[in-house]
Order: sequence, then C-alpha cells, then structure tokens
Amino acid sequence: MGSGKRTLTTVAIALVCAVTVLGTPGGAFASPGRPTPASTPSSGSTRVAGKDLEAVRKKLDDLYHDAAVATDAYNAAQERTKNQSAQIVRLAQEIVKGQEKLADLKDRAGAAARAQYRGGGLPPGVRLWLSDNPQQFLDGAGTALQGEHATEGLLADMTRTQHDLEQYARDAADRWQELDANREAKAKAKKKIEKQIAAAEKLESQLKKQEQKRLQELEDEAALKAQTAWLDSGILKELRGKASGEGREAVKFAADQLGKPYVWGAEGPKSYDCSGLTSQAWAAAGTVIPRTSQEQWKHLRHVDVKDMRPGDLIIYFHDASHVAMYVGDGAIIHAPRPGRTVTIAGAGSMPILGVVRPDA
Repeated sequence: MGSGKRTLTTVAIALVCAVTVLGTPGGAFASPGRPTPASTPSSGSTRVAGKDLEAVRKKLDDLYHDAAVATDAYNAAQERTKNQSAQIVRLAQEIVKGQEKLADLKDRAGAAARAQYRGGGLPPGVRLWLSDNPQQFLDGAGTALQGEHATEGLLADMTRTQHDLEQYARDAADRWQELDANREAKAKAKKKIEKQIAAAEKLESQLKKQEQKRLQELEDEAALKAQTAWLDSGILKELRGKASGEGREAVKFAADQLGKPYVWGAEGPKSYDCSGLTSQAWAAAGTVIPRTSQEQWKHLRHVDVKDMRPGDLIIYFHDASHVAMYVGDGAIIHAPRPGRTVTIAGAGSMPILGVVRPDA
C-alpha cells in the first residue's frame, strides 16, 4: 500500500475509532482482533427490562433496509423526472423554433404565389407569340420555372416542418405522461420511506438509554463478526490493487464528508444518502456515474472482489440497496442509514453483492 493511501485511511480511522469496533488497536482493518471479554455479551445480556434487544436490532435492520430500497426507488424516479423535464424543455424549444420556421415558410410561399399570379394570365405559347423579344421571354420562362421549383421546395419544407411539429408535440405529451407517472412513483416511495423510518424511530424511542447503548453495542458486534469472517477468508492477501488518479480523488472527497449526517435523497454538500455520497465523490473526481446503488450495480463495470482497489464501489445486499466506497486496508466509507453519519466501516461488515469500478 502506498504511503498516501495508508495516511488517508489512518487519519479517517482516527476520527471514528472511539465509536466503531473494528479490530485490535493499531491493526486498522488489515489485522482485526476478536472481541475482548469485556465486549463479548453474556448469555443474558441481550435481554434488558424484558426486551429482546437482538430481535429489536434485527427488526431495525429490516425497517432501515426497506427504507433504503424505497430511497433507491425515490432517487431513480427523481432522476427520471429531471431527465424528462429537461426533454420537455428541449421539445418546447424545438416547437417554438419549428413554429417560427413554419411562419417564415408560409410568408415566403405566399410571396412566391403572389408573384406567380402577377406573371400569369395568358398561356406561355400566346405570350411567346406576342413578345417583342423572344429571347427575353425564354430567359424569363426559365426563371419562372426555377421559381415554381423553389415554391415546390417551400411547400415540401412546410410539410416536413409541420410533421416535425406534430412529432414534437406527441413526444412532449409522452414525456408529460411519464413525468406524471414518476411524480406518482416518487410520492409513493417517499411515503414508504417516511413510514419505515417513523416505525424504526418509534421502536428506538421505546428503549431506555441503557437499552439504546446496548443496542449500539449489538450493532457493532454484528458488524465486527461479519468483518472478521470476511477477513479470515484471507481476502486482504489478494488485494493488491492501487487506486487510479481519479480513484484517489474520489476517496479524498468521501473522506472529507466523514461525520456528515445521513439524509435519504440527499446528495450533499451538508448531508448524503449512500449513493448520493458515492455519485458525488466520483463526480468530484471527474466521472459521472448513475445516481442510485441499483443503477450503479447495473451499469458500471463489475470487477472481482479480489481485484478491487481504493475508489471502487462495493454493492451490498441481494437487491443492491446499499453502496459504499472501498478505501483500502479492508475498509469502506459510507453513509449507513438515518440517525447515523458518514463513517468508516469494515468492507465485510455487510453482505457483499459485488464490486463495480466507475473509472473502468
């Protein structure tokens, strides 16, 4: 590992080591320890005041997971809404330009028709017979023929422009329908997010301070257990990838956001949700990536876990409902969930679906 990457990880870990249980002191994420006897729960310590805190923890995990899925749906609908609004604006501009062009073509066609009318009357053969200068007549006939062709061209252009306007109008109407559908999807997702978060907050509010503290310990212990199992597989021995220049910029941006609150649907600069953090980090590095974790999983290049390098994104859970940035030494930076802040955690502390690389 390069000294720059180790310094970044070390500094970031120092900011959160007081509240995050990840391994033995000084071991960073590369050499995790086992829970000390003091942090290992006794057989009855998960039940406080008659409540099964482990069951509460799992229930909270389910509620916040469902909220994360709904947040991804909200963010996706929001992105589609922005794109459709931009398309409607573009189509409206095309319609205005088309109407102006059509008005100009009508004026020119009318002028050509009036000129043709003024030069009409007698048949061409009679006008040639009456003409004092046959050559001048023939020249004028050629000009008139050109004018007729030009008029035909004007009429064809008018027809094409009219058809374009009709197509623009149909496209705009379609975009409006899609916009309405996505507004409805956003509202539905928002309602679900708020419902799940409210249920989680209500459940947590029913716990006493001692129970809330113990609940946090249980969360840390579950994360440590998963991280330890991941590291025990020997994965760190295989991770040799070095960050690209853009990857280093993305990691630096993510590290600068440590301590900022998680807010669903947020893209910074004061708060983030999980994919808001990763998409903005890579935007700061000069690469635009999809807004949601599911779209990041769907559209970015997949790489094997053993080949990942700092800056890559780890997608979590079977439904790709969470994303974090790998920063080296077996660690990630991510925006976990409501009530938490952007923090460092073990890369294996949640079920990994796969890894994607934005700067492939």
